[in-house]
Amino acid sequence: MAETLYDTLGVAKTATADDIRKAYRKLARKHHPDVNPGDKAAEAKFKKIASAYEVLSDETKRKSYDEFGDESLQGGFDPAKAREYQRWQSSRQQRSSRFGEGGGPVDFDFSDFFGGRSQRGPTKGQDMHAQVDIDLRQAIDGTELQADLPGHGQVRVRIPKGADTGSTLRVPGKGAPGRNGGPPGDLVIETVLRPHPHLRREGLDLYMTLPVTVGEAYNGASVDVPTFEGPVKLKIPARSQQRAKLRLRGKGVPRKDDRGDMIVELDVRMPDKADDTLADALKSVDALYGKPVREGITL
Repeated sequence: MAETLYDTLGVAKTATADDIRKAYRKLARKHHPDVNPGDKAAEAKFKKIASAYEVLSDETKRKSYDEFGDESLQGGFDPAKAREYQRWQSSRQQRSSRFGEGGGPVDFDFSDFFGGRSQRGPTKGQDMHAQVDIDLRQAIDGTELQADLPGHGQVRVRIPKGADTGSTLRVPGKGAPGRNGGPPGDLVIETVLRPHPHLRREGLDLYMTLPVTVGEAYNGASVDVPTFEGPVKLKIPARSQQRAKLRLRGKGVPRKDDRGDMIVELDVRMPDKADDTLADALKSVDALYGKPVREGITL
């Protein structure tokens, strides 16, 4: 059985729009050309993933794909005419079963629902699609950049605040030319977020892993956390545990009137230098735990 677009993204046909978006982001980060420089296989996989997401993230295109499969991916596909053909075919089969194959000639041009030559009136050209890579900082602040797009050369693109992987920008009239004097299609540009070395994005929230010392975690402390707006003080409660999550409200990604948070996950670091005094002091630490640290861990 041929691979479906759902197979490409690794989701079920019943997946929600959120499931599809999360699967795409995960695969896009893994196979992005910036993460796999010079890897042609990864680049091809990335393009395949992006193409699948383009269809399944669009409610209308996904509905058409679910109904007609790969045929719906052909340029100029018309679902209404495809259904017309299916009804004609079903009626023809019924007549054949009753009266044999001599059911009379039928005037039907299969190319009609693929935007073929039989269309006589003006027809809008097909949309063309391209991708631009942006940094997390550009996505948060918004930016304008010059994108080198095949077939268009340098195109100035304005990235709004809050853009993410899969966000689309539409440039009217820059797509394929129309037929019979029809208007050209649009150029649809999809943004792809480059991985950040210290942050990951989930929706409008940003996640950061912050190293802290044993003393800061045990005694509590106030430490500086870098943000795109400058350092912010974060209060670490006394006796904070490894992987404890603390929230900096309003320090995430802005989008219109909304803004996410920054979630700081603590990474308690042990000293990297040997010290006999500390080693002796830690021997009595076990008595300070309220319960065994591995209690309840079974397989």
